[in-house]
Amino acid sequence: MYEVESLKAEACSVSAPSLSAKGLFILTNLLRDFEWSWTGVTVRKTGARVPFDAAHLSEIFHWCVYFVRVVLSPRPKDGPLIGFAPDPARPWYLIWPSLYLTGGRAAQPGETPHVWMHFEDKTHSEPVALPNDGVARWNFDAHDLSKSRVAAAFEEAFGYSLALDPRQHEGFAVEKGEANGVHDGRIVTLPCEPKPGKVYQKLIDNRGDDGLMEDLRTPTVNGQPALVYIKRRPEQVRFSNDNSQCWLRSVDEIFSPDEIASIKHFCKLLRLDWGGLDILRDRTSGLIYIVDANRTDMGPPIALPLSDKLKSTCILASALKLSCEKVRLRAGGGI
Repeated sequence: MYEVESLKAEACSVSAPSLSAKGLFILTNLLRDFEWSWTGVTVRKTGARVPFDAAHLSEIFHWCVYFVRVVLSPRPKDGPLIGFAPDPARPWYLIWPSLYLTGGRAAQPGETPHVWMHFEDKTHSEPVALPNDGVARWNFDAHDLSKSRVAAAFEEAFGYSLALDPRQHEGFAVEKGEANGVHDGRIVTLPCEPKPGKVYQKLIDNRGDDGLMEDLRTPTVNGQPALVYIKRRPEQVRFSNDNSQCWLRSVDEIFSPDEIASIKHFCKLLRLDWGGLDILRDRTSGLIYIVDANRTDMGPPIALPLSDKLKSTCILASALKLSCEKVRLRAGGGI
């Protein structure tokens, strides 16, 4: 875990925007990643579609404000080089602004990076051929991040289960698909016959004191939890990503030492170095459950205030730079 006193994120500072064209230049180059229509935009790689309604247009606007603040900010010039494969990391993925604020960048063809990072927005990844350069690899062994694999790793790391056999259990449960990022969960009554491609899990009562559902989104750097976004939404949209509020907290504020150790063990089992975990705390038992994991974490959450978006990005940048430096020293025999 990375110690950041009171979440001050002193590793970097983010200034107000200055007059510059570089933010607009980068943003313009990204338009080719999308298919545009009068009713919405579709991400070419994943097929995810964002309709042009008031709510989504507001989210796009707030993300653009954050993005411009990041790219117009002063930063060091000696940051790490990361080689992304098979896909480049785009700015809406959390690694991009974090790497940018380290002073680092993506390695270009022919350059030897400090770290190779597997980057592909898919639940199951295929092997990627890399040069035999002795450079550390992140996420290349995290081939399977399906819901069933996540539940199995969770049970091994924590010693209690999330998954249910829908034929053997009675009462309410959650039915969801295996894939990442589809937000297709729904409450069902057991026992029932399982549907193809679906998993069945405990229904976690993750309500806060005011009745809003709370997801503990936890980014990881080099397999360690770095911070927590508390994403809050009404129960009616508990399985969506439409957050009413979002708070930034340190890892120590949210998890006990034993829970942190189990989270690290979980990441080790999945071979997940850089990623994002969706964690729920059950209101009755107090236990936490990791219900999802991915290697292409997006963010920061739109509902998070801008100042905390920038603060959290600085925290991740600091953790990323420290981890890459340790990797470099280890490769050179320095530690």
